[in-house]
Amino acid sequence: QGAEATHYNCAALSWIKGTDVVFNHNEWFAGIKHEFGAVAHTVEDVGTIGISIIALYTDLMPVRTPLQPDGTGETFSAGSYKAALSYSRFLTDRVSIGVTVGYIHEKLYEGFAASAVSADIAAMYVSDWRAFRFGMQIANFGSDIKFVNEAYPIPTNFTFGLAMNAIDGEDQKVLVSFSATKPNDGKPLGSIGGEWGYDNTFFLRAGYQLYHDVARYSFGAGVQADIIGYKFRFDYSYSDWRLLGVAHRFGVGAGF
Repeated sequence: QGAEATHYNCAALSWIKGTDVVFNHNEWFAGIKHEFGAVAHTVEDVGTIGISIIALYTDLMPVRTPLQPDGTGETFSAGSYKAALSYSRFLTDRVSIGVTVGYIHEKLYEGFAASAVSADIAAMYVSDWRAFRFGMQIANFGSDIKFVNEAYPIPTNFTFGLAMNAIDGEDQKVLVSFSATKPNDGKPLGSIGGEWGYDNTFFLRAGYQLYHDVARYSFGAGVQADIIGYKFRFDYSYSDWRLLGVAHRFGVGAGF
């Protein structure tokens, strides 16, 4: 939901009423950080337009060579960045489609950089019955990315997912979800998740990865409140990656 849909399923942007803004920070392992920011706005009779930025980057690392294994005194950092433009609109009152076009830039060291163009295509259906929804997306198909003299395709994948309110009370709701992803260079992956929400204000969440070699479970919480006409939200999650460590994700957003 919200502006996060620019990444997960751009067809879901159509359900935004007005404007939604989000920023997520992920404390990855090994000193790696991941940032995501997006804004989406719905224009009546036109559709929803979204802009997003993703950054994955390392801390400064020492430059080492075979002759100077303890370091040369220089430092460097590596990073991957993506800026994207999304568009979504309704086909019917229950079905929406979306497309995202992105520019990817990867930088390893001075003089070692590469760029590519990507595209995502998505569709989504939402019903009246227990808020059941079904979505699918083909993500990251586009040009090859080339480092030095070697080119390779960007990681195209097909994802579909479904969710519904298993408990759909007036004050309390329990959402259950399932998604599956097939990367072009690996085996299928799956995930299951659940969310308990109270009064559309407090949320507890948990998830588990299926068929993943490293990732296992995650859990977290969120809070949402209307303040001076703006709907603010804050989310946190903890993810276990076995021997790699854990990941802490923080998210803030606002709708108006």
